[in-house]
Parts: sequence; C-alpha cells; structure tokens
Amino acid sequence: MRKSNTEKLSDLIRGYVEDNKLGGKLTEVDIISSWEGLLGKTVAFYTQELRISNGTLFVKISSPVVRHELMMMKEDIRKKLNEKAGQETIRQIVFR
Repeated sequence: MRKSNTEKLSDLIRGYVEDNKLGGKLTEVDIISSWEGLLGKTVAFYTQELRISNGTLFVKISSPVVRHELMMMKEDIRKKLNEKAGQETIRQIVFR
C-alpha cells in the first residue's frame, strides 16, 4: 500500500538546501567546477588554486604570462562566471 504523504526527492533536496542555507556554497562550487570549461585546458593547467570568499574569486596562477593575460580579461571572465551561475555571485577577481 502506498503512503499518501510521499514527496518528490528533488523537493526534499531543495528543502534541505534552503533550510541549511547551502545554496550560495553550491553556486560557488558550480563556478569553481566550470573554470576549465569556460577558460580552457591551457588556463586550467596553470591554475593552482581557486577559492571564493565574500564575493571575491581568488585565483592562483603559476605562469606570469597567463596571469597577465587573465588580468586583461578579468571583467569578461567575471561576467561569464556569473552568467554560468545564473546570479551575481562574483563581484571581483584577484589573480595571484
């Protein structure tokens, strides 16, 4: 016999994420995981670390040449990452 109080798994997960305020962190994880797809394998090869803190994306790049090129494209990269996230998550990018 089927219970009448069944819920969709997607609704339960969505509720759990909202109750525990995990939406922002999941968006940040999506942004970090999309780095290689948006910027390519070459840039990803020279990327050593990505982290987000208070709306700032910190990117550690091992090549000074690649870092300089990325600094020139900083605003375009920020827009692409926010577009991918579907919201204004990244306000600033810092390359190190």
